[in-house]
Amino acid sequence: MCQILKIAKSTYYYQTNNCVKYDVNNYEEEVISAFNKSRKIYGARKIKAVLMRKDIILSRRKIRFLMIENNWVSKYTKLKYRNHKTMVNNDQISNVLNRQFNNKKPNEVVVSDLTYVQVGGKRHYICLLIDLFNREIIGYSVEPNKTAELVQQAFHKITRPLNKITLFHTDRGWIGYNKLDHIYVDFQIK
Repeated sequence: MCQILKIAKSTYYYQTNNCVKYDVNNYEEEVISAFNKSRKIYGARKIKAVLMRKDIILSRRKIRFLMIENNWVSKYTKLKYRNHKTMVNNDQISNVLNRQFNNKKPNEVVVSDLTYVQVGGKRHYICLLIDLFNREIIGYSVEPNKTAELVQQAFHKITRPLNKITLFHTDRGWIGYNKLDHIYVDFQIK
């Protein structure tokens, strides 16, 4: 039939395809309603899903155009990790070592620090115990969680006698968010 009438097949199929054209202005109230019911959180994708449940078909482009035209910006929240600071062990203890890191005797001073490293995209904590005599790591442990057991395991790996250590030095981290101050903890072992 298309050949006899000399009409392209695409024209015939285009005419028979009952395309329903939606006017954006007719559904502006529906878009406004969906946006306001979401507490102004939804973007074009979610508004489109809400409208499709009501059998209203609008493209994301048309919804986005309507949002830009009315200066609607979706509010979204991003989950953030928050450090929970606890004030533990705030005793004023003097800094006996006082940055004198050169010691003449083995096992005289052992220092410790706790830090984290990225392993396979995840954070793991490491506790190191170092003899200041030769900067040798005498104990260590690694765990995915920062716990007291992490430090205990580092002490269990020490093969030297602990009664030979005269001073154990560690810092207790930093104070506040913008300060670089460290509080030091020294234990003189008698």
